Amino acid sequence: MTTATVSHVVGEKHIDTATRSLKVFNPATGQAIRQVPMADLDFLNDAVSIAAEAQKQWRETGIAKRSRVFFELASIIRRDQEELARIISEENGKTLPDAAGEIARGLENVEFCAGALNHLKGEHLEQASGGIDVTQLKQPLGVVACITPFNFPAMVPLWMVSTAIAAGNAVILKPSEKVPSSAVWLAEAFHKAGLPAGILNIVHGDKEVVTGILEHPDIKAVSFVGSTPIAKHVYTTAAAHGKRVQALGGAKNHMVVMPDADLDGAADAAISAAFGAAGQRCMAVSVLVAVGDVADPLLEKIQDRMTGLTLGDGAREGTDVGPLITAEARDRAHRILGSAADEGATIVVDGRPAAEGMDGFFIGPSLVDNVRPGMQVYDEEIFGPVLSVVRVDSFDAAVSLINASRFANGVALFTRDGRSARQFQLEIEVGMVGINVPIPVPIGAFSFGGWKDSLFGDTHMYGPESFNFYTRRKVVTTRWPLPSESQIELGFPTN
Repeated sequence: MTTATVSHVVGEKHIDTATRSLKVFNPATGQAIRQVPMADLDFLNDAVSIAAEAQKQWRETGIAKRSRVFFELASIIRRDQEELARIISEENGKTLPDAAGEIARGLENVEFCAGALNHLKGEHLEQASGGIDVTQLKQPLGVVACITPFNFPAMVPLWMVSTAIAAGNAVILKPSEKVPSSAVWLAEAFHKAGLPAGILNIVHGDKEVVTGILEHPDIKAVSFVGSTPIAKHVYTTAAAHGKRVQALGGAKNHMVVMPDADLDGAADAAISAAFGAAGQRCMAVSVLVAVGDVADPLLEKIQDRMTGLTLGDGAREGTDVGPLITAEARDRAHRILGSAADEGATIVVDGRPAAEGMDGFFIGPSLVDNVRPGMQVYDEEIFGPVLSVVRVDSFDAAVSLINASRFANGVALFTRDGRSARQFQLEIEVGMVGINVPIPVPIGAFSFGGWKDSLFGDTHMYGPESFNFYTRRKVVTTRWPLPSESQIELGFPTN
């Protein structure tokens, strides 16, 4: 049987020719379901040239007309979201409800970008000096590149691409080769919504294409989401080639539970945030910090709830936890979980036996107690359904533990005490904070991004900061003097 090929999309044309290709797997079955062509540098160069030519006309397109594309795009995605959710589930492994939630969060940014008339307004100052006016404009960069991860095949592209296009740029989107079909679906939806050919181009590839993007002189900015080592490489390489960069890296998100917290609510939140999407979220809770004597009763409640979770194919109704993305990811989670006991931690729930005999890349939800910094299970980003428990004596100890981490993407505090909550949000050195909210992903009107090794670059993703990232400022100073006012003045101009 011939395996279907996922095409590139360049200038609205679907192209599937390539000298080499990779297999795309359904992680729930372990079977290859498609193949995706790998572009080479010549293909990338052609795509950038087409994008650059198309962008000249797109930047001249009225902003009201650009906005209409996004209103129509939102309508198309909302109408056909079940189809997109099935594609996400098949290639990523997440459950259909989780895929639907991803699409909904991506739609937030599409709707935000429909307000481009407001987001792209500049500033004007009349009479800055006698007879002189000053105007600041927001102008597009040109061609930008978006390199997106496997864990959110629709949401992250919609976060990046929508803003870049609304701001007047053309985009080269390089999706994860593990989940390529969602990006092609989105490109088709953009074109149905009225986006001109060449403004959104899908170029599949691996390291060769990524390096080409980072070094290409006509690509002016790069947005990236992935692991911290790769994010750092993307940032340093692209910046060295004169590009604007936002590179979001890994995470080790902590959830602090105070003795006064609602333990049933905290247990529900820990289960949802640690094991949703099989732990493959950069905002997943992977470390539970139990303060004081709360640990034993809280762990008992979490363990009781874990017995009701169903492991299986995300496309099947009733599944709670799907597979990991690859066999390598599964084996890595196995290895780190196995190291926990060797290093002195206690494996309370071992998810490895739950997956025995299953096809696909599964590991069951796992719970590890008595974890400490320095253990692999604490230090490494596992990106799997493994929840570590660290016991501390006080609020101050919890804050110190979190602030010592090199990751600083998201954090949560569960408490009934407003003073503790206020102190926590004041002192904690993390980019996104939840108070009784386990996954504090901001709504579309704000921006997403962590601190420390979770973000390289100084601009967060989507929302207002993203419009700043995808535009550059031009300041125009204007004077209309009378001929009689002209004179030679060699001194530096003042007001």
